[in-house]
Amino acid sequence: MMKRSCLFVFVLVLNLILLDTQSVSGNKDLDRVYQLPGQSFNVNFAHYSGFVNVNKDRALFYWFFEAVENPSSKPLLLWLNGGPGCSSIAYGEAEEIGPFHIKPDGKTLYQNPYSWNQVANVLFLDSPVGVGYSYSNKSEDVLNNGDASTAGDSLAFLSNWLERFPQYKGREFYLSGESYAGHYVPQLAEAIVKHNKKTGDKSINLKGYMVGNALTDDYNDHLGVFQFMWSAGLISDQTYKLLNDKCDSESFIHTSSECDKILEVASNEVGNIDSYSIYTPSCTATGNGQFLNHFRRRFHSVARLGEKYDPCTEAHSTVYFNLPEVQKALHVDPAVAPTKWNTCNNKINGNWKDSPRSVLPIYKELIKEGLRIWMFSGDTDAVIPVTSTRYSIDALKLPTVSPFRAWYDDGQVGGWTQGYEGLTFVSVRGAGHEVPLHRPKLALTLVKAFLSGSAMPNLSVQHADS
Repeated sequence: MMKRSCLFVFVLVLNLILLDTQSVSGNKDLDRVYQLPGQSFNVNFAHYSGFVNVNKDRALFYWFFEAVENPSSKPLLLWLNGGPGCSSIAYGEAEEIGPFHIKPDGKTLYQNPYSWNQVANVLFLDSPVGVGYSYSNKSEDVLNNGDASTAGDSLAFLSNWLERFPQYKGREFYLSGESYAGHYVPQLAEAIVKHNKKTGDKSINLKGYMVGNALTDDYNDHLGVFQFMWSAGLISDQTYKLLNDKCDSESFIHTSSECDKILEVASNEVGNIDSYSIYTPSCTATGNGQFLNHFRRRFHSVARLGEKYDPCTEAHSTVYFNLPEVQKALHVDPAVAPTKWNTCNNKINGNWKDSPRSVLPIYKELIKEGLRIWMFSGDTDAVIPVTSTRYSIDALKLPTVSPFRAWYDDGQVGGWTQGYEGLTFVSVRGAGHEVPLHRPKLALTLVKAFLSGSAMPNLSVQHADS
C-alpha cells in the first residue's frame, strides 16, 4: 500500500507539472481551427487560436494565421489595436487586415482579398487582460492595467507563444498596430530589445515596427488635431484660436475645465460626422461623430467596416463573437468566457494607470538600435490626423534621406512619403483612422514595402510592372 501511495503521489505531481508546462507551451495542434460558423468557403492556410498564460493568473487570447503561401519563408508580424481596451480580434482581424470579415447579419463570414497573411504570418493579440476573451483569475487586474504592465504581459506572451510555435523562434519578427498601439508597439519593441540584451536570447528576432494614425506625443497630437479640424473647415477661426490657447499643453487624459469647454464648442461645430473618417457616413445609431468624447475618453479604436462601407460594423463583430458556437470553434472555454464579449472594455479605458505624455524618447532610443521604423497615416482621420504624425516626426529632428514625394498604386497616387534617417513616413490618400479599413489594397501595398524594406512604389515602377 505504501508503494502504491508513493506512486500515486508521484504521478499526481508529475501530472501537475505537465499541466503547468502545457499552460505555457501547450500543443499548437489543439489550437488549430478547422472551420468557423458562417464560413461557407475553404481556405488554403492554417490558423490557430487559444490562450497563452503570462503568469499563474492571467491568460491572453490570440488568433494566428499562417501565410497563404510558403509560410516557412515569410516573416512573423504581430498586430495590436489600441483603446486602450479594444480588441485586435474585433478590429485588426475582423474588419481590417485579417482574412475573415463579418457580414451585416453578424453570423456570416466573407474573405478579405487584401489580408496581410498574403505577405506574412500574422498574429493577433488581445491585450491587456479584460480585452476580448483575455482574462485574469483576479478581477482586480482588469482595473489595474497600464502601459508598463501591458508591455510586460505582451513580452511574456510572445516568449511563451514561441514555445508553442517553436518554428518561429529566430524568424524575422515585426510589430504593427494603430491608434493607442502608438504606445503599445514602441513600448513592446523597447521591452524586447532590453530582454534580448539582458538574456542573450534571440528567439524574438525583432527587425522593426510600423504604426498607423498613432497616439505618439500629447502636445503634437493636440496641435495636429486642432490644425487638421481648422484646415478641413470643420471648426471656426475663433474656436481654432481658443483650442490652441486653452488646450495646447493638455494631455489626452487630464484636460482642464477651460479646455473642456472649448472642446464642447468644437464638438458642436463639427456636428455628427464620423471623426475617424470625415468624408464617409457616420453611424447615426451610436452617435460616433462627437469629438468631445474622443478627447476625454481617448477611445482611439472605434472601428467600422463592411463588404461595402458600413459605419456600424462594430455591431456585427459584437454579434458574431458572442455566439457560443463561435467561441467553441475558437477554443474559448465557457468557464473563462466573458459574460458579454465587447469590442472595447470601458472599465479598462476608464481605469488606465500609466500613460506617458510622449513615446518620442523611445523612438530616439530604438532608432539607434537600427530597427526599421515606419509611421503611416490615413489623411481623412480627425482623431490622430496626419498633421499630428508629421508634428511628432518633426520633433525628432531627423535628417531627410529621401525627399517628400507621391507614391503610386495602379498608376494613381496612393499617398505621399518621406524618408528620414531611421524612420519612414507614409500617408495613405483617402484613408481614415484605420487605413486598412477604407483603403485595403493600398494598405497591402504599404505592408509589402515595409516588410521588404523597400521604398513605396513610384510611377516609373508602376509603369514598369504593368
